Amino acid sequence: MDLSIIIINWNVRDLLKKCLISIYQYIQNIDFELFVVDNASKDGSLAMIQKEFPQVRLIANQKNTGFAYANNQALKQAAGQNILLLNPDTELADNSMEKIVRLFNQHNDWAVVGCKILNFGGALQKSVRRFPSLKDQLLIQLKLQHLPFFKKNLNSYLAQDFNYGKESEVDQVMGAFFLTKKSVIEKIGGFDAKYYLWFEEVDFCKRAKDIGLKVIYTPAIKIYHHRAESFKQLNWRKQLIWDHSVQHYFWTHQPKWQWLVLWFFQPISLLLAVIIDYWEKINAKKLF
Repeated sequence: MDLSIIIINWNVRDLLKKCLISIYQYIQNIDFELFVVDNASKDGSLAMIQKEFPQVRLIANQKNTGFAYANNQALKQAAGQNILLLNPDTELADNSMEKIVRLFNQHNDWAVVGCKILNFGGALQKSVRRFPSLKDQLLIQLKLQHLPFFKKNLNSYLAQDFNYGKESEVDQVMGAFFLTKKSVIEKIGGFDAKYYLWFEEVDFCKRAKDIGLKVIYTPAIKIYHHRAESFKQLNWRKQLIWDHSVQHYFWTHQPKWQWLVLWFFQPISLLLAVIIDYWEKINAKKLF
C-alpha cells in the first residue's frame, strides 16, 4: 500500500468532515487507507464518521490519550509504505499528493516532509522552525516573547528568515501535515507517548536527524489549516501541558541542567497563564 493517513480527532466534528471530504476528493492514483483516532469526542464525531465515511478505519478511545499515543495506536495497524499525519482542521487544496509521495520515495535519506500551509484566506502560516534552545523556550515560558525588547531573540528559533517559496532541508516542520515513512518509524521508533501534546513532532525530527536523515520542507503541495482548533479548548491548562512537553524534550535531548532551569520556572509560567486566562475572561465579559 502506498499511503496510510492518520488523523487524531477531538471535538472538531464539522472540520473533520471537511477534511475527510477533501481527502477523498483530491487523492487520486494512490492506494491509501485512512485512520481516524477519536480521543473521546463528545460532539457526535463518531456517529458522523460511521454514517458518512464507513470506509474510514476508526479507533475510538474512551479517554483523551493525547496526540503521540493516539498516533502510535494507528501506526501499529498501518500498512502503508508512507505515513501521513494530518490534522483534522486541515483541508487538501489540490491533487498534488501523488506527486509528493512519488518524490518522497525517490529519496531514501528523507525522513519527514512538510508542506506549504495556508489560512483559509490564503495567507501563509509559518510552519518551519529551528530546534529549540534554552533561551528561546524560557522566553516563551515566561511570556516575554510578547515584549518588543525580547521578541527579536526568537527570530532564529521561529526561522523568520526562512524562504517558504523554496524546497529546503530544515530542522522541524509543523505537525499539521507530517509525511514520513514506515521504514523511518522502524528505525527510530514511533512517537514518544510521554508527550501529551506539543513537541512530539519536534522530538521525532530530532531523532531522525540524529541518525543522519533529512527533514524537508516543500512548497510543491499546500493545505489549508484552521490553526489549533482542538487546542483552543484547553484554556489555561495548555500551559501545564506545554511546560511538561518542553521539559521532556530538554530532558531527552539537552543537558540536564537546562531541564532543571525550565522545571524551576514552571510555577511562574503557570501563575502567568492563570492571570492571563482570568484577564481574557474579564475582558470578554465586557464585550457583552
